[in-house]
Amino acid sequence: MNHCMLMAEIIDEPQLRYTQENQTPIAEFTVSFPGLRDGDAPQQMKVVGWGNLAQEIQARYHAGDRVLLEGRLAMNIVDRPEGFREKRAEMTAQRVYRLSDLTTMPMPRATVAETPAVPNYGAAAPTTAPAAAPTSTLAPPADAEVDYDDIPF
Repeated sequence: MNHCMLMAEIIDEPQLRYTQENQTPIAEFTVSFPGLRDGDAPQQMKVVGWGNLAQEIQARYHAGDRVLLEGRLAMNIVDRPEGFREKRAEMTAQRVYRLSDLTTMPMPRATVAETPAVPNYGAAAPTTAPAAAPTSTLAPPADAEVDYDDIPF
């Protein structure tokens, strides 16, 4: 499975364009992120968003914004004028979060039923009867319908 999360800074304004056949919106922009080691130069990568996400990117995000990108990576081969081919990484974004929004976003609290039980092998068994098992809210209902038309390819 190809899934990647990257914290980066947008270095140019997102450009919105449309496909020829069905006029699907596409947003393209370039991000910069620090190198792996202390002495490495910052790296750049092109990011692409499709559909409704493309329109949201163009409207909400601008150069200088620090974002958390979630999506998948692809390697593109580009012919250079110097006579050789170069591989460039490109990310297809599925979600974009502004870092300043993440600090104010309320996070759901884990309930007692969702916290994993840690076995205590040295302790005595509890003397009271256990409470009734709570119903799980993690799985969607069986009759819920999934909309597969919203997946960008």
